[in-house]
Amino acid sequence: MKKKSIIAMILAGGQGSRLLDLTEKIAKPAVAFGGKYRIIDFALSNCSNSGIDTVGVLTQYEPHVLNDHIGIGSPWDLDRMDGGVTVLQPHTKKNDEGGWYKGTANAIYQNMQFIDKYEPENVLILSGDHIYKMDYDKMLKFHQENNADATIGVFNVPLKDAPSFGIMNTNPDYSIYEFEEKPKEPKSTLASMGIYIFKWKLLKQYLIEDEKDPNSSNDFGKNIIPNLLNDHKKLMAYPFKGYWKDVGTIESFWDAHMDLLKPDNELNIFDKNWKINTRQGVYPPLYVSDDAIVISSLVDKGCEIEGEVRNSVIFPGVKIGKNSKVINSVVMQNTVIEENVIINKAIIADNVTVKKNTVVGDDEHIAIIGQGKTVKSEAIK
Repeated sequence: MKKKSIIAMILAGGQGSRLLDLTEKIAKPAVAFGGKYRIIDFALSNCSNSGIDTVGVLTQYEPHVLNDHIGIGSPWDLDRMDGGVTVLQPHTKKNDEGGWYKGTANAIYQNMQFIDKYEPENVLILSGDHIYKMDYDKMLKFHQENNADATIGVFNVPLKDAPSFGIMNTNPDYSIYEFEEKPKEPKSTLASMGIYIFKWKLLKQYLIEDEKDPNSSNDFGKNIIPNLLNDHKKLMAYPFKGYWKDVGTIESFWDAHMDLLKPDNELNIFDKNWKINTRQGVYPPLYVSDDAIVISSLVDKGCEIEGEVRNSVIFPGVKIGKNSKVINSVVMQNTVIEENVIINKAIIADNVTVKKNTVVGDDEHIAIIGQGKTVKSEAIK
């Protein structure tokens, strides 16, 4: 097997319980986003666009949807003989918490044999549930130019939000001297993005030592990174400038969709120079009746719109009946909204039927309807 300068490992096994009904049957990285995409498409597309041709995807919770979606990696140009994309299953039985991996570090530890096969100089660790576009090759060059043992992607967050993140405290050259996990009084606003580049030989050594520690949480943020700092290894913070959002809550998921509708949105999923690819289904053309109203919205192919859509993201195959209004909402694939329905500030999962004369949402809180449900005439808030 040809040696690699770098390979990527995408952690894509989390249930994402904070997304409530949206992850009742699928893992968070498999949740649909922005119309025709799934959340994991962003990490996979970033790898392809960055020239990384060997990717391992670590699944855990309800892996079948991701397995079917990724396949052999053709949509992302990752269907290659010398590398490509490989969906990796857990090697152990479920633990007491109902998962196969004890933590993020343990997930990589269990798949060291896969990584060793390519003898990489570096390994890129990614989360499969963030929405962003990033050139990992620029981060790798930063990592190599600084001869870092580990490089951590950081994002400048508002000071009020910093206590919710792992915070990197750095010197002026971005070398890290301290890491604080969700500090009450943060010293900086450089939040960890959960994007790491490690020298593989060194990381492997620390993973083996971490696995032997019965008191370890087997986590990168809680254990591996602090241990590297304690041993005075060279850690660098790579400052990322651009759009990045962890869509791990209903509020952030809804916010990210509303961001897509802004004229100056930084994500720009239609960027021809940095394509976000996906495994597309086959849908008929978009149909919008003469009486329909569509304003400031993203409506994908295969939809039938006879009502009114304002400031909303409508996924493929959605039907919206006459006199129905969808406002400030996200409506996922193949959902049917019958006549005289009002939906205001809601996230409607795929294959839902909203019966006629129903009101969903109140423009104050985000209403959620789970996959495959039928909503009748009572108001849902």
